[in-house]
Amino acid sequence: MKNFALIGAAGYIAPRHFQAIKMTENNLLVAMDISDSVGLIDSYFPKAEFFAKFEQFSDFIDQQTISNGLPDYIVVCSPNYCHLEHIKFGLERGIDVICEKPLVLSSSDLDTLITLENTFGAKVYSILQLRLHPSIVALRQKVQTTPTNEIFDLDLTYITSRGNWYLKSWKGSVKKSGGLSTNIGVHFYDMLQYIFGEVLHNEVHFKDNRSASGYLEYDRARVKWFLSIDSKNLPISARAESKMTYRSIKIGDQELEFSTGFTDLHLQSYQNILEGNGFGIDENRAAIKTVEEIRNQAAVNAGENAHSLLENII
Repeated sequence: MKNFALIGAAGYIAPRHFQAIKMTENNLLVAMDISDSVGLIDSYFPKAEFFAKFEQFSDFIDQQTISNGLPDYIVVCSPNYCHLEHIKFGLERGIDVICEKPLVLSSSDLDTLITLENTFGAKVYSILQLRLHPSIVALRQKVQTTPTNEIFDLDLTYITSRGNWYLKSWKGSVKKSGGLSTNIGVHFYDMLQYIFGEVLHNEVHFKDNRSASGYLEYDRARVKWFLSIDSKNLPISARAESKMTYRSIKIGDQELEFSTGFTDLHLQSYQNILEGNGFGIDENRAAIKTVEEIRNQAAVNAGENAHSLLENII
């Protein structure tokens, strides 16, 4: 049985990690969050220690060196801008780290992590769960078995409604979250690179704090993309069914079935990591570079590369 420590226990993503640790028959030794709204831990690990101050959490971890031995893994579910420091905390103690997306906010941060890995001999694993989705696995296999000169045309749409709280939290700060494309889109850019190869061209057509749209060219694909947290952009069909989230990937005229299959992806991620097959630092580089470029470049005229929903927000 492996022992886990978790940072960011009150966030919305932490329960997926609690469940994955439990279902792989391992143990949560200690959790930390500046918020104490963490009662859900009792449903999984009622004996876990908890701290609301990082200094106390740090002291507890360091004390384990003297008593029972360090945790086997530190899981990082904290806000994006904290990831680098929290991963560093684990690596400096020789503890392997599992971190939610985005792993870090910049390519230079990835270089820092590689240096830390090499210095302290511990490993960083990232949660790139879309690579494990059955539809994505099947699409990648299809692309790999088609002639290399065939280029696929895609429309990617992801709308996940968020209320006014979103922009008033750290997620609404570009400096802290990396912006909308990083916070809700980075795993989609990772998926696209994973399937279609190297990014050849990256342009932005629109971006504000609620929506973003642009165009990407890969070795094997041309992609018009649209991301939004504004419920006004939901299709009529989604609103009619009171759905708050809409995911769509169209390849030519065909819709990729993408509405289900997300339930067990964190569990599969943990199983792979525990078997030594998790995704490391370098697997994140293409997506992190993509969102860096989106964050730092000015919008240009879309022309024929415009996503169909772009006209709704311009």
